[in-house]
Formats: sequence, structure tokens, C-alpha cells
Amino acid sequence: MSEILLCVTAGRGPAECRLAVEHVIDAIRSEAEAAGLTFGEEAPDRNSGSVLLTIAGEGCDVFCRSWVGTIQWIARSDVRPGHKRKNWFIAVRRIDPPVRAPEIAANELRFETMRAGGPGGQHQNRTESAVRVIHVPTGLSVIARDERSQHRNKALAVERIKALLGAVHERSRDAARFRDWLAKIAIERGNPVRIYEGGHFRRRG
Repeated sequence: MSEILLCVTAGRGPAECRLAVEHVIDAIRSEAEAAGLTFGEEAPDRNSGSVLLTIAGEGCDVFCRSWVGTIQWIARSDVRPGHKRKNWFIAVRRIDPPVRAPEIAANELRFETMRAGGPGGQHQNRTESAVRVIHVPTGLSVIARDERSQHRNKALAVERIKALLGAVHERSRDAARFRDWLAKIAIERGNPVRIYEGGHFRRRG
């Protein structure tokens, strides 16, 4: 079953924007359930101003596209009576699924043997004890020539390729976190995809 992650965020907006987030979450829930979709809140903390939602089911992609963008709420502030501002903006962003650490299947690794070379005497020069392991899906490779035994070098090479793939995973995860952080604070105030009005949060148009 298809599943999409949405982040509804007030960014750095004031309390009125956080209230708009609550209204939008309730509206998304109502429309999703009416469309026969599954709705969920991941670790909900509406006070934070940013909430992650899951929308799942047939047609969830089209449904979510209708929400992604800037949402405008036109209403006088109930939080700060007398405040002149009446336009509040929040954002709905689609979030990439968390990057998972790669699991390496045996058929994803290709091994090559070679002469170890370097220091170590005649044994290393005459036998192919060094091992290169290639992770076929990514093309990443490492060489192990530390041990005299080809078997032990093979095991060492596997450990090293796992460490290398783990490092790549960490960089990907950090990049994904940074993109998500930018999505939470970058709210465009023009061209809203939806406009709501009043305390009853009625959609315009």
C-alpha cells in the first residue's frame, strides 16, 4: 500500500501559525478519511509547530499533491486581541522517507584476488592473498591486504565495505535531515494552494 509523509509546519511563525497548523491537520484528517485513506500522526507534538503525518492508500499521491504548498489563513488573532495582522501562513511539505542503513546481500558483493605486494617478503609477492571487494549496486570497493591468509583478508574486506557503506548512509541521512529542516522554516507567502477564513476555518472558493 502506498504511503506518503507530510510535514505540516508553522516554520518560525507565531502562535497564530501554530494554531493554523492544528486546523490544517484536522482538515487533512477529515478529507483523507472521507476519501477512504488512512491518516496518522507520527509522534504528534502540535505545540512544536511542526507535525509529521502519514497518508496511505489508493490515490494518496493525488490527495497529497492537493495539499503540498503554502496554506493561508485569514483571521483576526484570538491569541493577541487587537493585533492588526490577519494573514497567517503555514506550509505543507512532502518529506522523503528516512534513509535506512543498507543491508548487504551476498550476491551484491564481487570479490577479486591479487598479489598483496608491498612489505611482507616473498610469500606476499608470489601468492594472491590480497582481496578486493566491490559492492555492485554502488560500485564502491575496498582492498584488504593486511593478512597473509586470503580467507582473513576477505573477511576484513567485507568489514571495510560495510563501514564504508555505513559512512555513506550517515552522510545521506544528514543531508535528508538538513533538507527537512529547510522545509520546516522556508514558508513562501505567495501563491497559496489553499486559503481559509475565520475562526471556523472555512475554505475560500
